Order: sequence, then structure tokens, then C-alpha cells
Amino acid sequence: MDPSRLGVGVIGAGKVGPVLALALAGAGHSIVGITPPGTDGERVSAMLPGVPFLSPHDICERSELVLLALPDDQLRGFIEGMAGSGGFVAGQIVAHTSIVHGLEVLKPALAQGVIPVGLHPLMEFSGWSMDVAKMTGAWCVVSAPAVASPIAHALAVEMGMEPLVVAEEHRSHIASAVALATSFSHTTITEAADRLRLAGIANPGVVMAALVGSSVENALRGVSGNDVEGGGE
Repeated sequence: MDPSRLGVGVIGAGKVGPVLALALAGAGHSIVGITPPGTDGERVSAMLPGVPFLSPHDICERSELVLLALPDDQLRGFIEGMAGSGGFVAGQIVAHTSIVHGLEVLKPALAQGVIPVGLHPLMEFSGWSMDVAKMTGAWCVVSAPAVASPIAHALAVEMGMEPLVVAEEHRSHIASAVALATSFSHTTITEAADRLRLAGIANPGVVMAALVGSSVENALRGVSGNDVEGGGE
């Protein structure tokens, strides 16, 4: 057995957790369990066949890497509760996926001897296996103490992403940028689609696909720091 491969447990079966589990499994890690999803068990089972649904305590007990893919507003309370009940295991890696929180949210777990890591992919998830392909080339904000930085970087790379280190004092800027980019695009596209429907177009998403895609590409090119067109001088 390759000692560099980890037993991974996932707490949070929403759009992010199962996708990251699938990516880590593709890198050779073993998925030991995932917490039961609320109403979407068929999707999770289809993505992670044979992976059992386990309680958070069982996952922490059996895993070398515990991945916390929880909503921002639930993360702190969960960590405090799990640490308070002695649920974490000394020496295991505990990684969270929240862009809002830094490593400070893991302090209760750190007191139990875990290795704290933050992994936040800079992409929007659908919650399906197609997201794994989209992760290739995406950036991932990574956080870890200096001694564990190689672990955080390696996990991001193994999932196909480029590690991006952001100073903790600048994390709020990243979080607001992510929120702005995702909410603005949804709002703008929805409003544009409504106007196309008023014009009698029944499939606005299809009609706008090339327009929106090219517009976003041009906007990103404008802020990329490289104004040279492909193939140009």
C-alpha cells in the first residue's frame, strides 16, 4: 500500500464534498465514508459507488484526511462541537473548503493535535462528476501552517488545480470577489434571459451561450495582464 495515499472521510454531501471526494479517489486516495446527504442520496451514491454513509464521528475515527465541505455558517459550530466531544484524532489532516474562514476556524481541532488545512477551489460547482474535469486548471486557495504547506499544495495539485496562497488578512477580499463574480453573473444572465423570453425566444440559455461565453472570455482577457491575442504579436 502506498503510504502517500490517504484514507479520506468527507463531512458534507452537498455540491462540493462528493466532487472533491471523486477527484481525490481519482488520485489514488481511498474514500472511507461520507455523511448522509439530506435528500440527494442517489446522486451521491452514483458518484461514489460503494462509499458508505457514516456519522461524522465514525468518519473522523476512520480517516487520515477529514474534508469538511460544510456551509460557511455551519463550519465553526461543527468544529467546536466535534472538538468538544473529542471527535478529532491527533495527527490527522482536517481540511475545510470555506473561502470565508481561514485557519483560525480550526483552532478547536488544532488543540486536539490535527493538521489544519484550507482548500477552496475558485469555481462554481454543479455537484455532479462533470465538475472534476472543470477543476483541471482551476485555481485553489490553499492555507496551512508552514510545516503543512506541502500537503495543502499537493492535495490541490492532485485534484487537478493550481494552488494559490493568499495572506489571511486578504482572505476577505477573495471571498467578496468570489461572491461578486458568481452572484453578478447569475443575476445578469437571468435578467437577460427574461428579456429574451419577452421577445418570444423560448430557449434563451441556448441562444445566449456563445454570447455570454465570448463576453466573459473578453472580460477576463482584459484583466489577465496579457493583452496579446492568441497567435498575435
